[in-house]
Amino acid sequence: MLDSFAAAVQEERLVATALALVSIPSPTGDEQAMGEHVREVLTSLGLQVAWQEVEEGRPNVVGTLEGAGGGPSLMFNGHMDTSYSGREPWLQEIPGFKPEGFVRDGRIYGLGISNMKGALACYVEAVRALQDAGVRLRGDVLVAAVSGEIEKSEWGEFRGRQYRGYGAGSRYLVERGCTADMCVLGEPTEQKLVLAHFGTIWLRLSTTGPFVHTAFSRGRLEENSIVRMRGVLDEVLEWLPRWEEEMSYGDVRGIASIGAVAGGFPWRVSRTPHRTDLFLDLRVPPDVPMADAKRRALDFARGLDVEAEIYVSAPGAEIAEHHPLVEAVGEAHEAIFGNRPERDVVHWFSDASALAAHGIPTLNYGTSSGLPDAELGENLEIAGLVATAKVYALAAARVCRVA
Repeated sequence: MLDSFAAAVQEERLVATALALVSIPSPTGDEQAMGEHVREVLTSLGLQVAWQEVEEGRPNVVGTLEGAGGGPSLMFNGHMDTSYSGREPWLQEIPGFKPEGFVRDGRIYGLGISNMKGALACYVEAVRALQDAGVRLRGDVLVAAVSGEIEKSEWGEFRGRQYRGYGAGSRYLVERGCTADMCVLGEPTEQKLVLAHFGTIWLRLSTTGPFVHTAFSRGRLEENSIVRMRGVLDEVLEWLPRWEEEMSYGDVRGIASIGAVAGGFPWRVSRTPHRTDLFLDLRVPPDVPMADAKRRALDFARGLDVEAEIYVSAPGAEIAEHHPLVEAVGEAHEAIFGNRPERDVVHWFSDASALAAHGIPTLNYGTSSGLPDAELGENLEIAGLVATAKVYALAAARVCRVA
């Protein structure tokens, strides 16, 4: 099987697929065109294709390579939405943050190639390799392209489908009956087996103060909501290391951060701000119940005598190191790369959260992260994509079993 898959995975075809995907704009909330293209690709492979309307303009597309029966099913899941639109002013001069794919020096550049359109291209090529190698599996292989995975959430005036992420598509996917015995997520993991990832709490802390014309604010500076937030910020900075220590996962220390602050009216600073908001990103390990983590966060907030709100609560996920999927992908990796893959625990969120919550053991495993280059943006090495597609094909054969 190894020899047949190695011959069946075609670099030129894989690159063409990846470039086509990267060149379709698909920021969170606007995945329609990307979904239509994926549907055409999966249909051309002869798969049974299902179209789910998560909401208007936001589909999930699922293609099923039907097995002969009698074997476990395996889902390859990947999100279609990108972290950015490419129109952000601070990204205008960086070509790798635009939905226009190109190849340079053995790498593919373009918005979404590493997170995670490169993985979607690998899924497609892995299925093609299985077909070209004449391999019939017992279990089904599913390729699920979903909307709305990126870590984004509605709050305040920031409303609309462009803010509805955090696993929205995969939650819809499994709630409408699209499941499998196990799942691979091709998030960028540097070819490591990610056995666990942290969950998230987003916490808002708010101070209030008088709303008056600054001409009449003499002697009232300490009442200003921004000034009041200064003391709150000092206490938060003192508390965050304690959260990180308490929220460790084995020997992996937790992490917490301050993500945003808002207060006042830049277009009218002649008025004192009636409210100032501070937003915290608190990561939660998968072995800590979210109810417990939320209670600890709110207990801290109550001690500050401020208004507090948790507006995102997304659990983490984990998979046993000796789960058959972990062993299958690990063996496939070793066969292709010639070395045993490293294990990892990460602080970022993935759709494993939604899938594991519905009883689908999920492993994150993908090619090199291609961390954004300061001048060129998102990129991935082509050789890494080709090797990863081979790993996916071989892992599918091991999991689903050859008929």
